[in-house]
Amino acid sequence: MTESSMPPRPAAFSYPGHGVNARTGVAICHGFTGSPLSVLPWAEHLAEQGYAVTVPLLPGHGTDWRQLSRTGWNDWYRSYEAAFLDLRARTDTCFAAGLSMGGAVALLTASRHPVAGVSVVNPGLSFYDRRVRIIGLLKYFQRTTIPIQEEGSTAAVTEDGDYSRTPLSAVHELKKLFAAANRGLPDITAPVQVFKSRADAVVPPTSLDLLRRGLGPRLAEVVSLASSGHVATLDVDAPEIFARSSAFIRARARLTSTSETP
Repeated sequence: MTESSMPPRPAAFSYPGHGVNARTGVAICHGFTGSPLSVLPWAEHLAEQGYAVTVPLLPGHGTDWRQLSRTGWNDWYRSYEAAFLDLRARTDTCFAAGLSMGGAVALLTASRHPVAGVSVVNPGLSFYDRRVRIIGLLKYFQRTTIPIQEEGSTAAVTEDGDYSRTPLSAVHELKKLFAAANRGLPDITAPVQVFKSRADAVVPPTSLDLLRRGLGPRLAEVVSLASSGHVATLDVDAPEIFARSSAFIRARARLTSTSETP
């Protein structure tokens, strides 16, 4: 394999913006055991439209499961929060966005900081596996588990690092993150746009139920994705995600700009 054909390595993504949209920022968060590669096409689509975009590489990600086991949910959240606040300081209007666990991180950020809007894809707030209820105890008896595999997935494959095992200590941290995000839902004042795959083997439908209950009328839009699995930003419905999130951001940015005009 030549150097030019080597797959891209996990790395943070940042774009300063250009043209009339340069003063609008979008901070995107990747998911658990993933990397910015999983949301890179989404980030690049927004960057092409001139938006200022940032996608941090969360601690313990883009490396291997051993590194992940040494980090906690506050490490992941603070990394994204810092990137979001830096982007917000450089723009007039800033949005939070994310995929899977990154959706929970974006929602938690929106509950703690002013945002113009939130756009999330298959946001994680709950688990399929009931054993997670005792994960705080189970992690002392079982160090790792096999990661969830989606059968027949059509999503593009990315080289995010060695996550052939999932540390149960990290799953426990993920549970804590989901709980914090759930508690924060009533504090979100901005509209939230949600994309949810009908066939998602990773995040159960109960996550959407929690969003409906916690957000009420602030749940502005739920878009059902008919043809994609969990990592929908790399799957068949990705163009719809890109187009509809762009429209949401454009409309909210215009509304925010109008409301701030004397």
